[in-house]
This record gives sequence, structure tokens and C-alpha cells, in this order.
Amino acid sequence: MLRKIALVLSTFLFAFVVLAVSVFRCSKINYVFSAAPSPSPNGVVEEEIKIDYVLPYPGKVLPDSPLWFLKALRDKVWLTVTLNSSRKAELMLLMADKRLLSAKALFEKDKAGLAYSTLTKAEKYLEKAAELEEKNRKSGTDTKEFLNRLAKASLKHRQVIKEILTIAPEDARPGIITTENYAKNVYNSSRDALQSLGMTPPKSPFNGE
Repeated sequence: MLRKIALVLSTFLFAFVVLAVSVFRCSKINYVFSAAPSPSPNGVVEEEIKIDYVLPYPGKVLPDSPLWFLKALRDKVWLTVTLNSSRKAELMLLMADKRLLSAKALFEKDKAGLAYSTLTKAEKYLEKAAELEEKNRKSGTDTKEFLNRLAKASLKHRQVIKEILTIAPEDARPGIITTENYAKNVYNSSRDALQSLGMTPPKSPFNGE
């Protein structure tokens, strides 16, 4: 009897994994850009910007690895089983940070299409982290520390995106510039929230802000 139950459970688990992989692959959006990066726009070299925020190591398995689907599936399960909303916001920020560096690594490997897709997902995770923080704050949770991290993270994302622009193919740049708006919006909302709480937000090092 136990052997039959074990066989049924293992068959169910295998079918679930196969289904999850199929759904993951079907949901991927493929972008195609020119392979060779062109010189930095207008030949302008950005002044070095220093932001007090350290991005986490993205790991050895990047989105161009055949094992990536397992890592992405693990992240989705991780978020699903995390019931604490503050912890979930932290996980979203972690995934945003790791995917940001993964995107940069892929651009450096001349895999612009996959890199752009990964960058877009990174910035959407950043946006979701900010939305969840706002929800938590309005429900009475103390999010001051996380808000400060979120503001710094958004500035770091902009810095890395500007670095990506110098190595990305010309036809990928308009989309990359658009993704920077996620980080801009997150910084603005975090800055305003910190000021409303009587705190001094991290100063933006970017011109005109």
C-alpha cells in the first residue's frame, strides 16, 4: 500500500515539474537585438557615481543556463510560501537586485535579447517591492528601515542601468532607458514617504534631482 502511495506521489510530482517547466518556457518573451554593442552614446563618459548600497551576488546559474528554470521556479515557490508581507517585500528586492546583475552579465556576454528580458523582470520586482512596502506601511507596519534600503537600491539600479547603456546594442537602448523609469518612480515614492515620516532620504547623485 505504501509503495502504491509513494508511486502515485512521485508520478504527481514529476507531472507537476513538467507542467511548471512548460508554463515557464511558454511565458518567456524573446527579444532580438543586434549582437555587437556600439560605442557609448555621444562618446560621453559618465562621472563615477558612488551609492552606499551593495548588490548581492547573483549566483553562478544565470538565465542563459539550462538550469535557470529551476532557479526561477524556486523563487516563485519561495514568494508563494512566504506569508509575512514584510519578508516578502525583502525577497522581491533581493530578486530584483540579483536579476539586475544577471542582466548586466548577459549584456557583457552579447546576449542582449535575454539580458533585456531579465532587466525588465528585475525592475518589475523592484516596483512590486515598493508597492508591497506601501501597503505594509499603510496597514501600520514600521517600514522605515526598508524604505531607506529601497531608496538606495533604486539609485543603485539606475547606476547599473546607465552602465548597461554603455555596453548594450544601439537598438536595445530605447527599451533600457524606459526600464530606468521603474527605478526613478521607486526612488521618488520612497523619498517622499521618508520625508513624510520625518526622515532624511538618500540624496540622488543624478543631475537635476
